[in-house]
Amino acid sequence: MERTKVLLLLLLVAQFALTALAEDKAESDGGGEEEEGGDEDIDEEEDNDESVKEENGVWILTDANYDSFIADKETVLVEFHAPWCEQCKDFAPAYEKIASELKEYDPPIPVAKIDGPSQSDLGQRFAIAMYPTFKIVKNGQPIHYKGTLSKDELLSKVKEVASPDWIPPAEATIVLTEDNFDDVVNDAAIILVEFYAPWCGHCKKFAPQYEEAAEELGKRSVPILLAKVDATTETQLANKYQVTGYPTLKIFRKGKPFEYNGPRDTEGIIDHMIEQAGPPSKQIQALKQVQEFLKDGDDVIIIGIFSGEKDPSYLTYQDACNSVREDYRLHHTFSSEIQNYLKVSPGQLVMMQPEKFNSEYEPKMHTLTIKDILPHSEVTDFITNNAVPLVGHRKQSNDAKRYSKRPLVVVYYGVDFSFDYRVATLYWRKKVLDVAKDFPDYTFAIADEEDYSSELNSLGLADSGEEVNVAILDVAGKKYAMEPEEFDSDILREFVMAFKKGKLKPIVKSQPVPKNNKGPVKVVVGKTFDEIVMDKKKDVLIEFYAPWCGHCKKLEPVYLELGKKYKNEEQLIIAKMDAAANDVPNDKYKTEGYPTIYFAPSNNKDNPIQFDQNERDLDSLSKFVEEHATKLSRSKDEL
Repeated sequence: MERTKVLLLLLLVAQFALTALAEDKAESDGGGEEEEGGDEDIDEEEDNDESVKEENGVWILTDANYDSFIADKETVLVEFHAPWCEQCKDFAPAYEKIASELKEYDPPIPVAKIDGPSQSDLGQRFAIAMYPTFKIVKNGQPIHYKGTLSKDELLSKVKEVASPDWIPPAEATIVLTEDNFDDVVNDAAIILVEFYAPWCGHCKKFAPQYEEAAEELGKRSVPILLAKVDATTETQLANKYQVTGYPTLKIFRKGKPFEYNGPRDTEGIIDHMIEQAGPPSKQIQALKQVQEFLKDGDDVIIIGIFSGEKDPSYLTYQDACNSVREDYRLHHTFSSEIQNYLKVSPGQLVMMQPEKFNSEYEPKMHTLTIKDILPHSEVTDFITNNAVPLVGHRKQSNDAKRYSKRPLVVVYYGVDFSFDYRVATLYWRKKVLDVAKDFPDYTFAIADEEDYSSELNSLGLADSGEEVNVAILDVAGKKYAMEPEEFDSDILREFVMAFKKGKLKPIVKSQPVPKNNKGPVKVVVGKTFDEIVMDKKKDVLIEFYAPWCGHCKKLEPVYLELGKKYKNEEQLIIAKMDAAANDVPNDKYKTEGYPTIYFAPSNNKDNPIQFDQNERDLDSLSKFVEEHATKLSRSKDEL
């Protein structure tokens, strides 16, 4: 009986406990719903791209929130960093201390940081080339910090810029107009001039690097000047110097213009302009130097022979050299010993190939007499026409400057001029020479198969099994591969003749041709490029993109809207091409980054117009299309 009472008591206690637990659970569930709702609010806040988080006193800025954060602040210190950068990691504690101190400043100065590699739009916008990089943003305008990686120095500079009395330093870049252009440019021994457009995105990105280069070059004992011209207002200057794109850079020497082909970053501009400020031709004093060039050289030897620095032909040569100095190593000598060795007279320009490139089919030396003060063009034409041997060695380092002329016949094998492999290399080259002599309008070259493994792969020759492979690259950017077979002069001759007669089919890397291509944006692949883009009956806007490119993904819905806008224009095509998966069989449509957009007018397909604006919105693209269209059926106002 007693045991039964105890059991009943235990059951009542258990029931009471279960009831209490259930009530607690209900309350907990109700509270959980509220907390879950709170979590949703947090998630929504995190999903809001424009929200700004703070981490140890430092604001975290992104592509999405930068402009809104900066907009209402007079001064902000911003660091561009990278997660893998050791200097950034080491400086992080000091940067947080800076943030803490500037938070107490009167008025407080926000301190922020940007993950440069992940926030690529801002990285490109501010031309960030290294980490860490610091910008002091004053009223929205970034001032580049050039000091050392020092907490005290960085703090001092921020406070200096934040002062109400601070005045931005005058631009080191000279502003040129029609009123002062001739006076400044004609008086300068050398000056670099940028022709820009205020609306051009590339110009905006380039501006801070150009200004930094101007500052550094202006500090030299003999300053090198940098200047700029707003080509949209100084239209006569832009037309005079044939400015067709932005930014265009030209070097002027005492008023004479020369193309600038150097780098476009701060350090690159500085180094290039210092080199350009020196003499274009280097003096050779010892005969031994000439002999070493001939024995062990790898490129054409160019030497002007003169009686002295006051020789009129020497002055003509120097002026002409300025036009080609970026493409060739140029020399001159006043040595009678070298003159006698080469068996030439003062006032002559000599060009020779290294001994390994000599052949029975071409002279060992080309000479030009310039003592009669020839026009510069005759000197430069002589240099460019004789720079490449009958069969030269095409390499990655000389490809663009020596082997841009087409058609180009390339013979690929294990090219190696070292002692152990020289005989084999020359053996195959001799077979190429036997054919090259009969095709003077073609350029012939040998190339190492390992250096050009990707090119061989694109030609379908990577696994040919043959020791020697051959391809022809033509003027339209098309490629032709020789069917793999045992190589000989006769085989090469037949292949070149078949190309000359138009009997060869080009090799084009291409995705499959789309079965249904009726959308507002036409899909172009390698096999259909000529059919669609080069159709002379239609205007075509073509976007070259890569599937992995973030900028391309961002552009995709805008580009689709553009296609829909013009879908009823029968003579206008809005098209796109995956340039990573297809060959672009026309070298006029160069793609150096993604996305790249060209307008191919119906009446000038070989001179497409590149869209170079920073803003890729619907209005900007529409304006570009309508500005260049030749086939719109309706008026622009109707569109």
